[in-house]
Amino acid sequence: MLEQILCIDDDPITLMLCKKVVSKSSFSHEVVTAQNGEEALHHFNVLKYTNDKARKRPELIFLDLNMPIMGGWEFLDHFTSPDYREFNMVPVIVLSSTIDPEDLAKAKKYPIIVDFLSKPITQPMLEYLKRKIDL
Repeated sequence: MLEQILCIDDDPITLMLCKKVVSKSSFSHEVVTAQNGEEALHHFNVLKYTNDKARKRPELIFLDLNMPIMGGWEFLDHFTSPDYREFNMVPVIVLSSTIDPEDLAKAKKYPIIVDFLSKPITQPMLEYLKRKIDL
């Protein structure tokens, strides 16, 4: 079981569903949420600039692609930059409402993306991920 995951999505229902499904499946002890990429980067900046070693760091990120303010692709561009090198080994699961072949191809350019799944998140999906990332 993971200690903490980060779910980045602009839809409050998706965030609530993520928390419920993760909780019921014993996939992670804690789900932290962000409503867009900018909020998620802020979360990592707080971790980066505070010396509190007791603060948990996300061990997995669920990422939506289409969000206002900062979308998933822009988040990934920032997150995989040297500015976030201490975090950018965190595996990312793209959770999207559409499976556009161009998005699937683009996802392959980011080594931290370990899978591209269709919303909504489900318990069987989490069971699949447990096997895939050896939990």
